Amino acid sequence: MSSQNLTPETLPLAGHQVDVYGLSLLPASCKTVTCIWLHHQRTRTKESMASFASLILSTYYSDSDSKSTSSRGLLCLAYDHRNHGTREINPHTTGSWREGNPNHAVDMWGMVSGMVADQSLLIDLIESYLFPAAESDGKTIDQHLVLGVSLGGHSTWQAVFTDKRVRGGVAVIGCPDFMYLMSDRARLSKLKTWGSQDGGAAFLGSRDFPTSLVEACKKGDPKGLLFGTGPVEDGRSASPTRATQQAGARHRALYERLEGKKLMVCTGQVDKLVPPRCSEPFMSWLKRAVEEPPTEEQRILVDERIYEGVGHVFSEGMIKDAVEFLLGCVRSADEDRCNPLRKEAGWVAAKV
Repeated sequence: MSSQNLTPETLPLAGHQVDVYGLSLLPASCKTVTCIWLHHQRTRTKESMASFASLILSTYYSDSDSKSTSSRGLLCLAYDHRNHGTREINPHTTGSWREGNPNHAVDMWGMVSGMVADQSLLIDLIESYLFPAAESDGKTIDQHLVLGVSLGGHSTWQAVFTDKRVRGGVAVIGCPDFMYLMSDRARLSKLKTWGSQDGGAAFLGSRDFPTSLVEACKKGDPKGLLFGTGPVEDGRSASPTRATQQAGARHRALYERLEGKKLMVCTGQVDKLVPPRCSEPFMSWLKRAVEEPPTEEQRILVDERIYEGVGHVFSEGMIKDAVEFLLGCVRSADEDRCNPLRKEAGWVAAKV
């Protein structure tokens, strides 16, 4: 990663201190702008995303072969998760069960879903702040992408699934199944509410994962949205008619949320904090689902990469792949806007 960090302009936007990278780099001739929103890890701050912001901007604007840089501007933006950095209220609540926080699951959900809610508000208003009509020279923001790491990886999954304006994302060492992740962590933490006699079945709805939290997951978490508290399955265990109905309903729900979007998933093979096993059932189903779209014209890109020997880190390999993926999204923004459902080789490929 580049050691030369660009200096951001830190602006008060909608009650947040937002670091905006790249404003001074915007070409005078550009009319359209892409925003890449950067979601940081738990216990970190928005400043921890500075190196990545600098790298992706320097890569984009140093590409002399690119014809898009003169007509399309690029910004990277970072802000603190709730209870982090400039928004810290109580550092204890960012801790885990093992670190003495009995409300770990609820606090985690609050930070993840709170980041998504904040993201939606900032997308609502960012153009009004940066490019008010009288001063913008006609500049508009027409593409929003998200990259998040760990805690930010969880919020990236949710942002891609719940906000139609987020057209792509890179979820780094995050998980699309919050209930599975917290259940697995409760088991490893030896919580009394996770009982081996029932395989942890009573954990959901317990004091450590209350019923109201379960309901919240069913509204905002990818797996919860599509499968609720039930197992991830394709309906093959049901009757043929029932299986077809279930698969059809889930496919419709999936494409209503993700149609035309591009998602990269970066997973550390030996990650112990967010183990691949917690994402694997949903990822397996998702990759099958996008390979069988409802119609030939409908497409979702899911590019999964599992990094051998890598743990819970944003590794150099992940950084390289994320930059390439995001800049690919930026450079194809105009094509996607004109024909977002175009057929393209590799459009549904999932790479491991």
